[in-house]
Amino acid sequence: MCINNKTTPVNIQNATINDCLKVAILHVKTWQHAYRGMLPESYLNSLSVSDREIMWRRMIEQQSAQLLVARIAEQIIGFVAFGASRDKDASIDRAEIWAIYVAPESWSMGIGHSLWASAQQEIIAKGYTSASLWLLADNEKALRFYERIGFTLEPSSRKSFELGGVQVEEIRCIRPRLI
Repeated sequence: MCINNKTTPVNIQNATINDCLKVAILHVKTWQHAYRGMLPESYLNSLSVSDREIMWRRMIEQQSAQLLVARIAEQIIGFVAFGASRDKDASIDRAEIWAIYVAPESWSMGIGHSLWASAQQEIIAKGYTSASLWLLADNEKALRFYERIGFTLEPSSRKSFELGGVQVEEIRCIRPRLI
């Protein structure tokens, strides 16, 4: 993989319990960067690394989803979490990308694409034939990324909820065929 015009190996592997703190730090950092202007600053500043670490530990321990991390050397620069779709209207052969985040300083360098490619292989190996994900409706950068990797916006899926004291809209993207 080419990063900053240098060949730098990116290693994508299953996360372990020992990775949870680093994943949590990255999770909070990327939220604070990616959602600035979409979510209240006070909410973004209140995000807890400790709470996120507990969440990721629980997910790995309970095996409720799979978590892959992208590393350069020993530094985690991105992650993807995925599992069965949590949508009530989803067929049993639909997976869901629960989260995919890359360190802001590594955006637009192919890390997200590599994470998706690895996740896609795992999803197909588990027998899923389609995938979905949810994103903030205002997150145009993420939408462009997902469209580049084959997801299509599903406009009728919009839903609103409160986050950080404001109403936000989320919208689903679908990739009806994985292969």
